[in-house]
Amino acid sequence: MSVSQPILLPMLVLAGWTVIIWLWMYATRLPAMRRAGLDGMKMVGGTGRSLRDDLVAAGEARASWVADNYNHLMEQPTVFYATVLALAVMGAGSGLAAQLAWGYAILRILHSLVQILSNRVSVRFVVFALASLCLFALIVIALGAVQAGFASPAILPATSSAM
Repeated sequence: MSVSQPILLPMLVLAGWTVIIWLWMYATRLPAMRRAGLDGMKMVGGTGRSLRDDLVAAGEARASWVADNYNHLMEQPTVFYATVLALAVMGAGSGLAAQLAWGYAILRILHSLVQILSNRVSVRFVVFALASLCLFALIVIALGAVQAGFASPAILPATSSAM
């Protein structure tokens, strides 16, 4: 089976970026924990939020920015992944849809960099809003593809005219 949907590449780029942020989070957080005198081996039942609060209290807020961004990559992008996969399966993953997917992926990477390096909320908000507009447009395209009947018959239940 050959998959030639251009929309899949920006999705995989964003997934790869998420792995990079995961690695960055641990590369930042573990040294910050050591500097803050927090021994992860002795922690029992802590949450990410409590660890964040402990790091901030110890003057290691910047280490939490990476973890905060990683958490953000587990939120709205999940809708992006589902929408992109739906468009690819329906054969509607090229043209404007692929361009919007690239826009979303690039803007989310930019959002990560802003949050991790400066955490300027006003800049993050603008970048997030632009990425959200790309996502909303992708959802509209996907709904239009379903409405127009471009969905692959292999994934939709067969309809019976005998009703």
